[in-house]
Amino acid sequence: MYTIGHQAENGRYVALRDVLMQNARTLWNKTKDLATGKPIIQGDTMEEVWALKDVSFEIKRGEAVGIIGRNGAGKSTLLKILSRITEPSAGRVTIKGRVSSLLEVGTGFHPELTGRENVYLNGTIMGMTRVEIKQKFDEIVAFAEVEKYLDTPVKRYSSGMYVRLAFAVAAHLEPEILIVDEVLAVGDAQFQKKCLGKMGEVAGEVRTVLFVSHNMAAVSQLCSKGILLQNGIIALHADIDETIDKYLINTASQSFYIPNVNDKLHKDAYFKEIRICSNDGKDNTNFLVNDPISISFTIKINKNGEKYNLFCMILDHRLNRVFAAESEYLDENMLLRINPKFLVRGKYSIHAFINIPGQKQEDLAVNVCQFELFDNSSYLAKHGGYDYGSVFGNYNWIK
Repeated sequence: MYTIGHQAENGRYVALRDVLMQNARTLWNKTKDLATGKPIIQGDTMEEVWALKDVSFEIKRGEAVGIIGRNGAGKSTLLKILSRITEPSAGRVTIKGRVSSLLEVGTGFHPELTGRENVYLNGTIMGMTRVEIKQKFDEIVAFAEVEKYLDTPVKRYSSGMYVRLAFAVAAHLEPEILIVDEVLAVGDAQFQKKCLGKMGEVAGEVRTVLFVSHNMAAVSQLCSKGILLQNGIIALHADIDETIDKYLINTASQSFYIPNVNDKLHKDAYFKEIRICSNDGKDNTNFLVNDPISISFTIKINKNGEKYNLFCMILDHRLNRVFAAESEYLDENMLLRINPKFLVRGKYSIHAFINIPGQKQEDLAVNVCQFELFDNSSYLAKHGGYDYGSVFGNYNWIK
């Protein structure tokens, strides 16, 4: 539980005496809290917020568990409690084994010390002896690929270099429990793949991995079990595929997407509506694999530009991008028709944005308009629940 403060909204005109009285009350409240040992919270009114409540679960040795949920669901708070950084307001945590955590970029690193010195410092914080660290030192440096900057103070490292070295230390000091938050997103694609491989090795050595990420493909690849957090409580603790499916279903929209445009009025262009429909123009979420699919875009254009265009992608149920289409122009009403017999059966959603050269993506719609394709004709559809992949290939059988 956290206590947060709220500042009362002042009127347009404030007398000097009101300001003096308010400052006096604030000073008195801070003095009183300091005297009674309470945390000093800025604000006129206080509110108690449960970041986690009634969360109870057991993780066995050797399990790789993905903890997923929307921003603010309580994932990072949970990992801080498990890492003994934050003390729970109620309840208890029992951990058997040495824990190694990688929660934030640069956690446990001293900016004035060199990379070499921070390896020893971080290893010592995690409970390793100097002899153990020395034995693993060469492996850590080789994995992090920072040999050239090893004797440079880490305050001069980029965020990616920080992550490389921090992850290398956390993963190579042979923890019995490895806890990793969404820090790998800072690294490049090659390093992320390298880290996932290393965590897979750790899990394969009958050690435990807890992994928080919004990359469902990475979570699915690494983890066998999943915990879905929603508003500080556990919504599901099950196999990873079932957990990811529930998370994606909850985050996807209906067959149409109508954003709140109040915060978009200043944009050069923005989506007013996106709909997925059948060939006859009616809204639809269920298609056979032979059916054509139409995606309708209604766009508000505040500032005309000759080079504006629309980019649309189709995501599979793991949010992997399986199809992309780019227009050569931008209009207020646009229709994208996808030819039949292109996607295999399964659940899909839309990822679209308006592209304005030289600017960031002007508007963004991610994981909206969920739809499903069904296959009632092929042999596999009738006789087995096989995973086809994502697309049908253009192929010929030759005798």
